[in-house]
Amino acid sequence: MTYIADRITIDEKVCDGKPTIRGKRITVQTILEFLSAGESEEEILKQYPSLEKEDISASLRFASKLMDRSYIFKPV
Repeated sequence: MTYIADRITIDEKVCDGKPTIRGKRITVQTILEFLSAGESEEEILKQYPSLEKEDISASLRFASKLMDRSYIFKPV
């Protein structure tokens, strides 16, 4: 298991290797999808009581770091 920013973990045995919150079966993608749908942090924390506010912040930082890279699309 690899830890990123102390809260984001990547383990090929959990959620098919997608980044998750502290090894739980809650993906960073799930958190981001809730936020993009307009859910508040408080609503997300109610739906996932094992989450902490810092987990949501870590998800946003993780996504931001991914966007800080350059990407080139090549035909396959």
